[in-house]
Parts: sequence; C-alpha cells; structure tokens
Amino acid sequence: MFVLIGYAIAFGCVFGVYILHGGNVVVLAGALPFEMATIGGSAFGAFLVSNPPKVLKATMAAVLHAFKGARQNKARFMDLLALLYDILQKARKEGLMSIEGDVEEPQNSPLFQKYPNLLADHHLMDFMTDYLRMMVSGNLNSHEIESLMDNEIDAHHQEAHRPVAALQRLAGALPAFGIVAAVLGVVNTMGSVGQPPSVLGGMIASALVGTFLGILLSYALVEPMASLVEHNVQDASKEFDCIKCTLIASMQGYNPPTAIEFGRKVLFSTERPGFLELESHVKGKK
Repeated sequence: MFVLIGYAIAFGCVFGVYILHGGNVVVLAGALPFEMATIGGSAFGAFLVSNPPKVLKATMAAVLHAFKGARQNKARFMDLLALLYDILQKARKEGLMSIEGDVEEPQNSPLFQKYPNLLADHHLMDFMTDYLRMMVSGNLNSHEIESLMDNEIDAHHQEAHRPVAALQRLAGALPAFGIVAAVLGVVNTMGSVGQPPSVLGGMIASALVGTFLGILLSYALVEPMASLVEHNVQDASKEFDCIKCTLIASMQGYNPPTAIEFGRKVLFSTERPGFLELESHVKGKK
C-alpha cells in the first residue's frame, strides 16, 4: 500500500505541477509512448543481458514481495523465539535425541505445527533444522557450528542482494537511455530543419521528454524500489541471526529462557519484543 501511495505522490507531483504551470499536455502525451518504448525497451533488453535467469527470477519475486510488504514483524519474531524455546526446552528435559524426530520431519512435528507461518518458510526451516541436526549428532562444537552458520548467512546475504544490485544498475542506466532517446529526437529534428519554427519546437520538446523520462524512471521508480528490496533483505537476515545466536547460546550451556534472550537482543528495536512480552508469549504457546 505504501509503495503505491509513494509512487502516486511522486508521479502526481511531477505531472501535476507541470500541468498547473500551463505545460502543453498534448506534446507530453504525444511523446511519452514513443520515448517510453525507446527507453523502456532498451533498458529491459540490457537488464536481460546483464543478469542470469536466476537473478531475473529472484528480482521479480523481490519486487512482488516489496509490494506485499515485509513479513518480518514483531509477532513473527516472537513466534520464532517461542519455537526455539519449545525445541530447546524439550531437548533440555528429555535429551537432545528427543528432538531428532521433530528435526527430521518438521511438517509432522507437534512443536513446529504450532507455528504454521514459520513452517511454510522452507528456507528458514532448512536453516534451523540443519543446525539442530548437527547439535543432535554432537560431532561439532559451538565454535565450529558458529563459523559454519556465519558462512551460510553470508552466502544467503550475498544471494539476496543480487536483485538489489540488479535494480540499482538498472536505475543507473535509465538516465543514459533517456539521453539516447533525446539524441535520436534531436537527430530527427535536424532532419526536418526546413519545417516551420512551431513544428521544430514541438519536435525538440518531444526529444527532451526522453531525458526527462529517463531521469524520472530512475530516481522516482526503480531506485526507490531497489532501496525497499534492500530493507526487506536486511529484515529477513535478522531471522537467521536470531536462530544462530539462540542455538549457539544453548550449545554453550545456557538454559532456554536465557538462550532466547541472546536471539532477542540481535533484533532491530522496532521488531524486538520486550522481555516480559516475550516471556508471556512463550508461556502462552506452551
């Protein structure tokens, strides 16, 4: 919703002020389709060339996700910490081997089934269950698992930033494609130099629309979207940091209530639940 509102404000102000100042709507409307085809088509073609299919697919998914809004909120993080607490509490009371069945088949686990939103996120579930499985096996110590987690989180972070980089490159290229469209318009104008001044003026105005449109699309459309996708990536990475800190604290001997405190502390302040708030939520999920 906020994305559409922001775009409406940005484009509404630009075109609205142009009209209020007496701008010639006919010239602008007549030039926009051709300039849009030139700039949009060339930018899209270059975008396809510069990104492999997996990045194109990830970029489309990231943009759609940006329109839907970030799913990482306080309630989701509270559920994540409550799930970690339930798992660690069971392991502490019944032994690590007691959670082996839950880890191997989380879809059939009563512990995981209490949190359907988390269970539906296979990336998150794979990350969590992989390291719980390592804890059950007992072959690695906390420092080795922490190093392995850091490497995986870093790889995930790099992969998630590829759509951001792709959109930023596109935003940087759009003004240049606008100049290309404008130059073609000037070339077209020079080829009609014998026309009356009123005709030449309209043709020059149409050519300048290309420069205007390239800059507008770059800084009012694509660059803001790249920034929003980057914010969503950073929010999503906090889930992995939360799991990492909680599990490492547990491996180092801290009890479940203390271990989830390690996970709670790495969250951003806007999504971080209070100590008593989390405690109440965890008890309510038992």
